[in-house]
Amino acid sequence: MRSEAAYPSLEVGKPALGLIRKPAPTGSGVARWWATRSRDGRQTRTPRTEPAAGPYLSAESLRGALLWLTGFSGAFVFIEPSPYELVAVIAGLLFLVMGLSVRPALTPLVLLLVLMNIGYAIAVAPVSDQSKPLTWVFVSAFLAATAIFYAAMVGTNTSWRLSLLLRGYVASALVASLAAFVGYFHLLGGVSDLFILYERARGTFNDPNVLGAFLILPVLLLFQRMMAGRRIVPSGLALLIMLAAMFLTFSRGAWAQLAVAGTVLMTLTFVTSRSPGERLRIMLMAIAGLLAVAVLVTVLLSVGQVSQLFSERAALEQDYDTGRFGRFGRWDLGADIALEHPFGIGPLQFWLLFVEDPHNSFLNAFLSGGWLAGFCYLALAAVTIVMSTRFLFMRTPWQPIYHAIYAAYVGTIAESAIIDIDHWRHYFLILGLLWGLMAASSRHAGEAHIARLAPSRCRLSGAPGLAGLWGLATAVLRTWPRGRRCCGHRRSVAQPG
Repeated sequence: MRSEAAYPSLEVGKPALGLIRKPAPTGSGVARWWATRSRDGRQTRTPRTEPAAGPYLSAESLRGALLWLTGFSGAFVFIEPSPYELVAVIAGLLFLVMGLSVRPALTPLVLLLVLMNIGYAIAVAPVSDQSKPLTWVFVSAFLAATAIFYAAMVGTNTSWRLSLLLRGYVASALVASLAAFVGYFHLLGGVSDLFILYERARGTFNDPNVLGAFLILPVLLLFQRMMAGRRIVPSGLALLIMLAAMFLTFSRGAWAQLAVAGTVLMTLTFVTSRSPGERLRIMLMAIAGLLAVAVLVTVLLSVGQVSQLFSERAALEQDYDTGRFGRFGRWDLGADIALEHPFGIGPLQFWLLFVEDPHNSFLNAFLSGGWLAGFCYLALAAVTIVMSTRFLFMRTPWQPIYHAIYAAYVGTIAESAIIDIDHWRHYFLILGLLWGLMAASSRHAGEAHIARLAPSRCRLSGAPGLAGLWGLATAVLRTWPRGRRCCGHRRSVAQPG
């Protein structure tokens, strides 16, 4: 498979939601810099920036179409397996056939996901006579594979692939929000009942809580585009629709996650802005956004059924949260069981004991996969947050998108303490993209450093011909044989890989 450096500017799509900054055509480092210079180191022509033509462009277009379709299919989960599973399998197989590499930077992600699923496989053995636990384990392995796929996929042609995947995601979020809004107010008659559950909007999902969490990342992306001053009116309309749908889910976890993720995103955007004018615009958009949300909530609460249900759901504790066998009481009981069973009790077994799920993803990992899966889940969350924080202030073409994905991940992990996110498709998408962008950012920084280093080496004293001497010395070192003896000692010169 040819590397991304061979096609440095295959940006045949628009930047993702107007947030990806197109980089200067630095190419692939010293080689491309050298190709645009004369013998004395002066630039003689502009690096080639037109898209590559031929079979690669057609193959990449096919990949891009599947990525958009994968992002778009994530909201339609009325049936099992859902369209998302089918499209994701096709996309993954196509990328594998055409070439997909897992970079060394992704090793912690792959290792922890594999170990976690090994824990699930061990724990399910005693209850393998039940079909649902087996299906649960297979689904877990599939979703872990999708996270690795997303992480590896954005390692090549990062900006364009990220753009198409997220555009499909935002489009599906808008469709799901419209379905939730139409269903809640019964605008389609009897068909509207498909989009509500227990008087709460669920849109195209099986659970209102999942719909609310699914909308977090698209809301952040749209809000960030508005803070950047791009397409404010259409972005604002789409944002209001999604916020209305999120409110009508009456998901306290989604509301809290939006508050956490939104605060993180605004802080990062403000801190990394490049001018006082940008900071002023961010502050004005934040104030305008809060006012718009307040007006939206006031309008929705003017509807009787909305106001009544909101008064019930707005309480910090519900009846099913308290008591010995309530949500919080089950946590204590589940912790005791996890300590007594190092290999876990198996997936979906806690529900058989206490009628309800643990509603805590950290506890559920210990119960469903034993200590191995539990500690791996804890390590995955901690390592991901620590490592991803290191790249927050690195200037890359996709830095704004990275901030939104980071904020969404932090919010999702925080919500996972009060709800089970083990099989949330968008969680694994966010996880994979975050790791993939970490690897891409690290590579981007390395190439940028090499590109900056090359000109300084060629300006040794300003004398003509020194650049040519540097090139000759480089060529000699690259072809120097291994194992050459020098002064009686064996000296090995590493060959380029």
